[in-house]
Amino acid sequence: MNLSTVVRTERFVFDDLRAVFAKANEEKSGDRLAGLAAGSERERVAAKRVLADLTLMEIVDHPLIDPDLDDVSRLILDTLDRPAFAAFGGMTVGGFRDWLLDDATTSAELNSARGAITPEIAAAATKLMGNKDLVLAAHKIRTVTRCRNTMGERGVLGIRIQPNHPSDDLGGILLSAVDGLMYGCGDAMIGVNPASGSVEATTAILNGLARLIDAYAIPTQACCLAHITTQLQALDRGAPVDLLFQSIAGTEAANASFGVSLALLREGRERVLEHHRGRDVAWAGDQVMYLETGQGSALSSDAHHGVDQLTLEARAYGLARTLDPFLVNSVVGFIGPEYLFDERQIIRAGLEDHFMGKLLGLPMGCDVCYTNHTDADQNSADNLLLLLTAAGSNFFMGVPCADDVMLNYQSTSFHDALGVRRLFGLRPAPEFLAWLERLGIFRSGELALSHASELRHLMPKLESVLEGTH
Repeated sequence: MNLSTVVRTERFVFDDLRAVFAKANEEKSGDRLAGLAAGSERERVAAKRVLADLTLMEIVDHPLIDPDLDDVSRLILDTLDRPAFAAFGGMTVGGFRDWLLDDATTSAELNSARGAITPEIAAAATKLMGNKDLVLAAHKIRTVTRCRNTMGERGVLGIRIQPNHPSDDLGGILLSAVDGLMYGCGDAMIGVNPASGSVEATTAILNGLARLIDAYAIPTQACCLAHITTQLQALDRGAPVDLLFQSIAGTEAANASFGVSLALLREGRERVLEHHRGRDVAWAGDQVMYLETGQGSALSSDAHHGVDQLTLEARAYGLARTLDPFLVNSVVGFIGPEYLFDERQIIRAGLEDHFMGKLLGLPMGCDVCYTNHTDADQNSADNLLLLLTAAGSNFFMGVPCADDVMLNYQSTSFHDALGVRRLFGLRPAPEFLAWLERLGIFRSGELALSHASELRHLMPKLESVLEGTH
């Protein structure tokens, strides 16, 4: 395996495959913080050149993290489709990149190759692609999933309503959710990040969202983003769980810092599947997991093993696909400038995450967001929102006024969702769109704002739902 090259008479020799991967990465403040980044643009080019000439078999044969020390590494190797990989093993990373971007490579071919692509291979190809390349390649791929409705079909853009409240006031949560529904948002799910991590708060939120969904017969999913163990305790108390949430990462140690293991994730999924079988709900499918990720999480917990943050993010997707999730959300700018310093790095990471996740077969969405101490603004979010919509993202966030008053960060709004759907000719999930039309919120596929006065008939049911919050 050759790990050296010459660029303009300067010779570069890389210590190991991890160094090649890290130094071939585009500039990220997290990689620099970890001491892994390229020292110059010339060294970055040298690393990309070395990476491009490596074969996919060499990458598989030289794990970046020892499988004897890390269960995510073992999972990646155990789930590799070896017969399918045989057709790709002799291909170089550069050749694989060209195959991905070739107009002759169809969506069906990309979908059938998923099992032959490891996260590290996906990461390697990503490091050789420009932003436009990432959009073009991702646009070819669709991943369709089903829970209470169907997400991911071509021409569909889903929106998660995120009606967080700083004190978990259930009335405030439900009113924010209804506000989003009136804009045609909420088909991806109605998901609340609780301010309190208690079982009591989680149970109350899940029961309140269920009352809202049942009162209006909304074909969507509810989720409370407490820790997985808290959600399962709420389930034991009788709370309805449509989607089971958990943040995950790309190493065993990073997942341990989140308080989770592969066994716990699998157990949680099986318990919710069993719970679904006992509920009187017309389920459209059996995808029951909602997972969140983000570049830099392993570094923040000192669990990166000397591997760059893009590659570790890809490894999180390798774990995610074994759980057959309904939605996967890259919360791209939430972690802060220590890991993604500015607009340029956030946009790059968002496009990388979306492409890698879809290449590995995941139903990818993105929380297009930034924290207030990052060198970014709402124009930055608009730029990434438009790029990811062009790339075919399954869903985005719908946050009241794009300002999360509980988590104190900036995301995308109900109005943003309406704008990008109109601009790109996209629609809500099919079951959800039929519901919007039936209630008069949409007419002929468009928001019926001029007929808002006709929606007063919806208020009595809302009053009855809110009465249950006291």
